[in-house]
Amino acid sequence: MLTPPDHVIVIFGANGDLARRKLLPAFYHLEEEGLMPKDYRIIGNSRSEMSDEEFRNFALESAGEFCRRPVRDEVWARFSQRLTYVAHDLSPDDAHPVVDAVQNAEAALGSDCRRLYYLSVPPAAFSAITQAVGATGLSTRARLVIEKPFGWDLQSFLELRDTVSEVLDESQIYRIDHFLGKETVQNILALRFANGIFEPVWNRHHIDHVQIDVPETLGIGGRASFYEATGALRDMIVTHLFQVLAFVAMEPPTSLAPNPLMDESAKVFESMVVLRPEDVVHGQYRGYRDEAGVAADSGTETYAAVRVCIDNWRWAGVPFFLRTGKRMAESRQSVTLVFKEPPRRMFKEVLGDGMEQNYLSLELGENEGIVVAFLAKLPGTSIELAPARMSFDYEGSFGSELIEAYERLLLDALIGDRTLFTRADGLERTWEIVEPILKHPPDVELYEQESWGPEAGQRLIAPRRWRLPETF
Repeated sequence: MLTPPDHVIVIFGANGDLARRKLLPAFYHLEEEGLMPKDYRIIGNSRSEMSDEEFRNFALESAGEFCRRPVRDEVWARFSQRLTYVAHDLSPDDAHPVVDAVQNAEAALGSDCRRLYYLSVPPAAFSAITQAVGATGLSTRARLVIEKPFGWDLQSFLELRDTVSEVLDESQIYRIDHFLGKETVQNILALRFANGIFEPVWNRHHIDHVQIDVPETLGIGGRASFYEATGALRDMIVTHLFQVLAFVAMEPPTSLAPNPLMDESAKVFESMVVLRPEDVVHGQYRGYRDEAGVAADSGTETYAAVRVCIDNWRWAGVPFFLRTGKRMAESRQSVTLVFKEPPRRMFKEVLGDGMEQNYLSLELGENEGIVVAFLAKLPGTSIELAPARMSFDYEGSFGSELIEAYERLLLDALIGDRTLFTRADGLERTWEIVEPILKHPPDVELYEQESWGPEAGQRLIAPRRWRLPETF
């Protein structure tokens, strides 16, 4: 693993939920593992007043609550001394406190150090911060990490893209999607392209359909203002699930370098057919409108299921079903490829109706791993078949702790590896695909909390059915 060069890191929105839950614990873990630069400074920034010591206490509480292991005193002692804080509402006309903080940090590190800016702020603030970075000369030797959502629709994405490109070139922009940092998502590439048993059947001749399923038991928490303006389609489908779909559906890249990989992802998006009303189901859990900050007549979807068609040689005729929702029966993150049924003349009487199809499932959640389901003969004198499976999990097989997605992506940003980040042309196309639905969204269908969503979601996939956890 490459050691990142010395860095000044600025977290905009450093007192927010993302910084507390993910960013500060991730940077601490990287320090603990010896993966941070030899020398660096982390500058927290937000509007809220906070001293350096208060910011360090905030970071310590974050690490204590969200780190996988107890905080080690000796690691914290050296990590905390690299943390400082600036309370300032950054704008192109008034950026001096942040500029001073960066310059002071660089005076300690040396003038050839790199700069990494993380925009952990609402999308409405992206443009002002980016313009301030350009107006103050902070864009040199810099990389900018942008959190999703990358706009709210096609027009807002184009405006954001143009604003950012006025300050930075594409090689400096790191649009982060933490799903791409998951070990199992990356393993899709290894599974397909490194194993001769999978790639020959990874096509329309052998695969009946693909499911990408991310139900959640959680509700919206305290994010009503964000969720009311976003909804499940923007929050999950356009960002995370479309990106995972690209890894599943792409053609073999010439290499795993950033540009070839992004090229193949972009080709998948270009081949995706624009969504029609009959391809989309919106749902809303009962009680959502009673949540604090939610309009009494809200039509925001807390559930979205879509059917995606890819019009290319490999996938023509193979539907991709994507589903996500809040307050559902169980939380999971999975990709399932369901294989076509083979001719079964010799087993017709034995099998009967309703027997499970063969499938390959990749679990992306806490228990990351791979499951292959098939039919096997039951022991005995007669021929009887029953579902069987083989499973693989990372920690059980390799005996090592997985690097968390944000840790992996932050490290990649520090070393300048854009392989697992997204590119503007691909994102523009994803907004084009959903634009008709955003302009004319379907009515939401109510569903019970702790269920598997509205009945329309089942009808969307029929006569097939969603793979539920108990079937694995």
